[in-house]
Amino acid sequence: MRFDRTAYFNYVRDVLFEGALEQVHVDGQNLILGTFENQYGGTPMDDVRWLAYMLATVFHETGYQMWPNTEQGSQEYLQSKSYYPYIGRGYVHLTWEDNYRSASAKLGLVDDRDLVVHPELALDSLIATRVMFRGMAEGWFTGAKLGQFFDDETDNPYDARTIINGHDKASEIAAYHDQFLTALQESMVE
Repeated sequence: MRFDRTAYFNYVRDVLFEGALEQVHVDGQNLILGTFENQYGGTPMDDVRWLAYMLATVFHETGYQMWPNTEQGSQEYLQSKSYYPYIGRGYVHLTWEDNYRSASAKLGLVDDRDLVVHPELALDSLIATRVMFRGMAEGWFTGAKLGQFFDDETDNPYDARTIINGHDKASEIAAYHDQFLTALQESMVE
């Protein structure tokens, strides 16, 4: 499955990005689209609704930047967190040492790439993409998985929010999902 980037970006620019895309928006979405198209995420995916939901989640979690970032707050605030230095980082904000350790093990990240030793590497765009793809497909964050909400009998972007964070902003993210899904469907070339 492939997507025509011109058609895709024309749609999302107008509908989701108020008529203007910055390079970071394009780069992040290209990385996610390419990972899906080429099946580099580590978990085979062929349901475009999964991709739409991942894009919607990234749109929300990164404050519309579409690039891995760190949870918001001053350095003093972040250092006060009980899970510091394993603060939220990435596309889906990996938190807590156990989750950094688990992600490293599941992705085979060792030595200079180990997320426990180097938690800032959760911001690396390729690592963040793999964490998101596998984590959302395999239920790393809450136990809920994309396949529970999108399959032959189910189409439930509202409850899919439980993959990441209960029902916090579930309606808003479901609406983003619908917009990304339209963009993907209208730009699909294979």
